[in-house]
Amino acid sequence: MSTSPLEAFGLLDLRVGRVDRCEPNAAARKPSYCLWIDFGPEIGVRTSSAQLTDLYEPRDLLGREVIAAMNLGSRRIAGFESQVLVLGLPDAQGRVVLLAPERDVPLGGRVY
Repeated sequence: MSTSPLEAFGLLDLRVGRVDRCEPNAAARKPSYCLWIDFGPEIGVRTSSAQLTDLYEPRDLLGREVIAAMNLGSRRIAGFESQVLVLGLPDAQGRVVLLAPERDVPLGGRVY
């Protein structure tokens, strides 16, 4: 029995969170940031390692809303536990541009 495309999309848990803390990951091979992202009171804070240094400074990310995949499992990246995957798109030069809601929404809100 195969899964329909709509059912497959439903398996992803994509949610909105707000970056509360951002620090460069000095141990990473490729320049990246360690992010602490608040997904609201029901989920709490999760961490992510993200290669966003081309377009974003740490101060640019603080307070910013992002979309992240929550259920892809954790990975240790350059000594930092990355619990969620922050989503973005490449610009014409291949730099990551973050996905974000266009209006204020509750933290932890699920993309559907």
